[in-house]
Amino acid sequence: MTQPRISYVPLDAMDDEMRHEMERSAREGTPRPESSAVRAHVPAVFKTFTAYWDATFRQGVCDHAIKELCRLYITRTTNCQFCGNQRSTTAALPEYHDDELLNFESSDRYDDRQKAALAYAQAIAWDEQDRDGLWERLGRHFSEEELVELGCFVALTFGQQSWIRLLEIGHRQYAVEGVESTAGIAPGALG
Repeated sequence: MTQPRISYVPLDAMDDEMRHEMERSAREGTPRPESSAVRAHVPAVFKTFTAYWDATFRQGVCDHAIKELCRLYITRTTNCQFCGNQRSTTAALPEYHDDELLNFESSDRYDDRQKAALAYAQAIAWDEQDRDGLWERLGRHFSEEELVELGCFVALTFGQQSWIRLLEIGHRQYAVEGVESTAGIAPGALG
């Protein structure tokens, strides 16, 4: 088993608030405990990330399944296997195939709203030549509040996944005592 490029902070070195979040991560996934244990080197970063993730991913005005779909798109476009093998336990999305997700515009698997959200994620990650067309399309499917939340979430996800890929962390490298640590892992991801 490889070790991450930045070590994991032991659970007993964290305060009660951080331990509570680590237990939630182990139970529910996204984010998994491993990435949180790296962020725990700086408690303020750990707590700020947790609050931001909660506000933009688990809570908010835009439906959770749309945010999870965009997160999965970003995992594939950044080639972050660790993040790509995670699933939100509350989004209840069907499994997807990489080609369908990366070529969402030509897939019949996604509806117009999902395709618009994925186009937004793609534009945030890689830019968009037809910005007027993108904004007109987004306006048909999302409120400004939803676009702010989704945009902020996708931007955070794009940066975090690029960083996590570089860290070389892996699933089940960090155990949270008393909590099963396979929650939120994609079917077949553990071999």
